[in-house]
Amino acid sequence: MKHGQNNFLRRWLMLISLALASCLPATAEDQTVSESQLKSAFLYNFTKFVEWPNAASEATNAPFTIGVVGDDVFGRRLDEVVRSETVHGHPIVVQRIKRGDSGSDCQILFISRSENGNLESLLKSVAGRPVLTVAETEGSAARGVMVNLLVLKGSLKMEINRAEAQRAQLEIRSDLLKLAKIVTTAK
Repeated sequence: MKHGQNNFLRRWLMLISLALASCLPATAEDQTVSESQLKSAFLYNFTKFVEWPNAASEATNAPFTIGVVGDDVFGRRLDEVVRSETVHGHPIVVQRIKRGDSGSDCQILFISRSENGNLESLLKSVAGRPVLTVAETEGSAARGVMVNLLVLKGSLKMEINRAEAQRAQLEIRSDLLKLAKIVTTAK
């Protein structure tokens, strides 16, 4: 990847870290808020470091959709992060998905830890479609989720299952891969 894009990613991560550090939480409840802000920023920035096949973005007037299934850990934060943002000219929208519905109309599907028991069913509902699956539960990447965001010892760690992303015709840029632990699906 280009040197400028790598520098952009590093600057972006440093700015997010500094912004969150400047308002360090005083209580455990506030710490969840900081985690949701960081995860919201990551979801938005995945739009810059993952490439979807042309067919996924060619429909005119179609929004680029980030779906959230399960407990909404973001509240309005995710909506605020993506407000007025676009992906290849398509406005980004956030859709809360009800239990039992699939996220197959999304480009990014965030699977809350409350849906851990339904993970295989959710992954099956988007199989073969260019949907970037993102979770927040330990072991999710080994179960087939493409990106797993984990908070370990107070810092956000990322696991990426590149093979699953490639099966969905998604290309994760090397800038992002360098920041993650690469995981394969357990057989």
